[in-house]
Amino acid sequence: MNLQSCVEYHFSFASRLCIMTTVCEANGSFAIHLLKTLCQNNPSKNVCYSPVSISSALAMVLLGAKGDTAAQITQKEKQPVQMMRQKDTFHLAYVNEVQAQVLLMPYEGMELSMVVLLPDDGVDLSKVENSLTFEKLTAWTRPYFMKSTDVEVFLPKFKLQEDYDMGSVLQRLTMMNVFQEDKADLSGMSPEKDLCLSQFIHKSVVEVNEEGTEAAAASATISVDCADIRHVSTFCADHPFLFFIRHKETNSLLFCGRFSSP
Repeated sequence: MNLQSCVEYHFSFASRLCIMTTVCEANGSFAIHLLKTLCQNNPSKNVCYSPVSISSALAMVLLGAKGDTAAQITQKEKQPVQMMRQKDTFHLAYVNEVQAQVLLMPYEGMELSMVVLLPDDGVDLSKVENSLTFEKLTAWTRPYFMKSTDVEVFLPKFKLQEDYDMGSVLQRLTMMNVFQEDKADLSGMSPEKDLCLSQFIHKSVVEVNEEGTEAAAASATISVDCADIRHVSTFCADHPFLFFIRHKETNSLLFCGRFSSP
């Protein structure tokens, strides 16, 4: 390979990397905006969804479209819930801005990790939700911000299965044209005229148990080392929290959710 070819390959790779980074950041911002909207629509309910699945479906629609397209947690009685206990070395941080702990739990293989945002006891989760952005989530989980420490983790055992009609949600995010018969232009997808979206249905299932996390038929196991732990910090998720399943290399959010009650 001559020098010219090497230079062309380098800049071609750099361009692809730049595009991928931009896409991942855009998808991450979309995921957080969507989380906030769903939480506002369901202020006291569990929330879980796959931003990757939704983005992929939207991309398929929008690539065929022509033209421009553009709370608070209620107090509830205490409810019993089965808690899982685990001791290991994890990355842990505290965010003064929202008075919350951030826990990073890697999955076996290290390609995926679960991020849990847990506000202090007595602090409304809405404080975290209102302040959260993709940029902040990224900053709060950077290696220099977090500390690798021995942690005793208490997480509820739960399974969330949620169905959403995303039409009204997406329209609130200014994606309206594809839902309006007089404005939608999906001629790039189908030769049929007067075609528009009537519904956008999304179903998501996330299960967290002793064996790990199962999300939409994909499972992984969290590594556990049962060695003796000294000077252990405590992370006790016995009140509402946000969670994310993230791909490490691309920083993509594969699943997002809020656990409010069993």
